[in-house]
Amino acid sequence: MEKLPTLDDVLVKGKTVIVRVDINSPLDPKTGDILDDSRIRKSAFTLTELASKGARVVVLAHQGRPGSEDFTTFEKHAEKLSAAMGFQVKYITDVIYGPLAVQEIRRLRSGDVLMLENVRYLAEENLNRSIEEQARTRLVQKLAPEAHLFVSDAFSAAHRSQASIVGFAAVLPSCAGRLMEKEINGLSPALAPEHPSVYLLGGAKADNAMKIINNSLEKKTADEVLTGGILANIFLMASGRDVGGPNTNLIMDEGYNKLIDRAKRLLSVYGDKIKVPLDIVVDVGGQPKTISLEELPTGRYICDIGPRTIAAYSKSIAGAKTIVAKGPIGIFERKGFERGTFDLLEAMARSTAFTILGGGHIVAAANEAQVSSRINYISSAGWASISFISGEPMPGLEALLYFKPH
Repeated sequence: MEKLPTLDDVLVKGKTVIVRVDINSPLDPKTGDILDDSRIRKSAFTLTELASKGARVVVLAHQGRPGSEDFTTFEKHAEKLSAAMGFQVKYITDVIYGPLAVQEIRRLRSGDVLMLENVRYLAEENLNRSIEEQARTRLVQKLAPEAHLFVSDAFSAAHRSQASIVGFAAVLPSCAGRLMEKEINGLSPALAPEHPSVYLLGGAKADNAMKIINNSLEKKTADEVLTGGILANIFLMASGRDVGGPNTNLIMDEGYNKLIDRAKRLLSVYGDKIKVPLDIVVDVGGQPKTISLEELPTGRYICDIGPRTIAAYSKSIAGAKTIVAKGPIGIFERKGFERGTFDLLEAMARSTAFTILGGGHIVAAANEAQVSSRINYISSAGWASISFISGEPMPGLEALLYFKPH
């Protein structure tokens, strides 16, 4: 991809700037309080720069999805953002429902920051469509005429083609924000990795992981993929293992049963480049117990990888020149089931390879294991970071090259 325009390439003083950030944060399900405001604090950097240069700043973002526990308004996000920026960010409960958003945008003065409501209250924001289609949405058609520039700073959502991510870039001059720029620069060494290149993939989002495995092995950004979590269970099933009722039911309940055939195809094409556990740890009355694959099926939940697997995976990590990790290998939050995740993170930290953590729970695990300072680059972007590295399409980046003045 050609070099993306950044804030260094534009003048913002006196201009109204729409900024798409990602401040999607974990919430306490009982109180709705924000449990981790790190994304909000990181987003404040670009917004503060724009405000200090005299721009009139309009903030768009999302939180959760309709029907999910973490779907909510932005009142508490605005409070956190105000604290991070050191001055009051105005928040309104409108995006395009009525005239309020446009009225408030027109009232902005240089240096003001206005946060609009969660864009996922808009049905059109929950659809992935082409940039041309998103440019015709009500969101873009109503707000774009009020702005001079679009700044995309939501790298963690750049793998999606939604209205607030790509639509404005079709009709407004656009550039990357500082967080977007930082992520691209930090992850770019893995686009042409030193080999051997090893991917360590776990966590709960197995559908994303399947795309990453296919892309990374096909495009040879990875030489070997080490699997853990629910992803490993799917590959065990694809290889003919019966993982037992509780684990099979979990895969079915998550709608991942369709991934078993995909896993079979990947194994048939890439064979031993995709590694599955050699032994596992199950939950017996809340306590860990290591069992061999020959002891499957089990009537207990698989919660971690066993010591033979840790040793084999650690050997691959020790021999690698590039290592990318996304998602914990086991349920590291539970005492007794953290060993797989922590030991492999320690192996990464000891390695002389270029190491990357792809956001989310793996970063929390690295912090808990006290290895973060020994990892080369830690992304806040989750699956978007791994999508970028493995060559998945990134509509949010491609859109920044779209605009051509009429």
